[in-house]
Amino acid sequence: MSFFRPVLLLLLALLLSGCNGETETVVTPPIAPANTPEPAGEAVATAAPAESPTSVVIVIDSTEPTAAAESGDVVTATEAPADLPTEEPAIVMPAFPAAANLIGAIRLVPVASGLWNMTNMAHAGDERIFVTGQGGQVWIIENGAVLGEPFLDVSSLTDLTDATERGLLDIAFHPDYSENGYFYINYTDLNGHSVVSRWQVSDDPNRADPNSESIILQVQQPYNNHNGGQIEFGPDGYLYIGFGDGGNQGDTEGNGQNTQTLLGAILRIDVDSAAPYAIPADNPFVNDDNVRNEIWAYGVRNPWGLQFDSLTGDLYFADVGQDLWEEVNWQPAGVGGQNYGWNILEATHCYGAENCDETGLTLPIHEYNHDIGACSITGGAIYRGDEYPQMQGNYFFGDLCLGSIWAMVSNGDGTWSVRAVQPQWVSSVVFAADAAGNLYVGDRGTDTLFRIEPAG
Repeated sequence: MSFFRPVLLLLLALLLSGCNGETETVVTPPIAPANTPEPAGEAVATAAPAESPTSVVIVIDSTEPTAAAESGDVVTATEAPADLPTEEPAIVMPAFPAAANLIGAIRLVPVASGLWNMTNMAHAGDERIFVTGQGGQVWIIENGAVLGEPFLDVSSLTDLTDATERGLLDIAFHPDYSENGYFYINYTDLNGHSVVSRWQVSDDPNRADPNSESIILQVQQPYNNHNGGQIEFGPDGYLYIGFGDGGNQGDTEGNGQNTQTLLGAILRIDVDSAAPYAIPADNPFVNDDNVRNEIWAYGVRNPWGLQFDSLTGDLYFADVGQDLWEEVNWQPAGVGGQNYGWNILEATHCYGAENCDETGLTLPIHEYNHDIGACSITGGAIYRGDEYPQMQGNYFFGDLCLGSIWAMVSNGDGTWSVRAVQPQWVSSVVFAADAAGNLYVGDRGTDTLFRIEPAG
């Protein structure tokens, strides 16, 4: 994900000059459930772009031949599955999320502005919102206003002298923050390497202790992009860390499929049982000498936006693509060990080759093509608040260059429906929830944080 503002403005100008009221068709190929054979044949579902919101439903139907039938604004693709195996499959897929209703449209309500180069957002279990800025500041938003002094300022620890993806990237509060005052940040240091460290709040609840840093993990970064940086505590109390492949075109270092490095992976560590951390006993690769035991899943390019569903415990994350495809991934609660395919695949497509071996790879639940003017997915957050039942179970994500926001819901059977719902251009860089479950999106173009609400 690139944060260089002149490039972003140039992209905006090019995209706007190319629209001129014309409509484009977004083609979404069929998406196979993770670790299951792809069905035979080919099914294509089409949807209108953001100007004409449309939902896309990919359905596997064993009673009908391959066909595409349009009904209203929902396009349904059906196809016959591959022959059933004669023996019981070795892999049993867990239950998919329950079906939810896809919202038609949203509105964005400004909450706070002046938040330069936002990278993420979190809450500490109360009404305050904490926003990280790439330059090294953590701002507090309280009662709709940005407090005058930052909660934390690590600008002296990180270097932003050029247009890179480095800096302060995320913050996560310990599940017992109200008791121990611990919170964690992920940033790149003055040498460009990733640091995950623990800090503690001071006697002033709106100021961190500037001398309290305790480094948990350091990872050497070979390049100044794809540094990842997302951190999130899971419902199990462990800290999950998303690291990109370390950068350069096409993962030339091979980190996505290299399980001896922590790059190109999602980690899961225990920050409570030992210093600086321990390996959870149920991590999927514990005692495997060929895989770093911190790894929870791997084969990712630049995961942007780890978010756990507060109702189900499932993990959702977007992974930024290389040349053609952006993707959204879903992981059932408590099930690790996935290989998400990079750089064998870009989304569901072989990368750099006409054919490739997809055996054992977990495919995304949604993908979209750069042909529509997209370049970098930002994901995402799922609504589990009480105020807007019509948004319940909707997962929202966007694209930095395209300016669109989409909503996606599970159909309860392993298929997903997607619809463009944004009312305006938003250079989205963060989606997150507050303690009450309200959702927010950060707009890098205007340095404004918006609350997401149903339209009308």
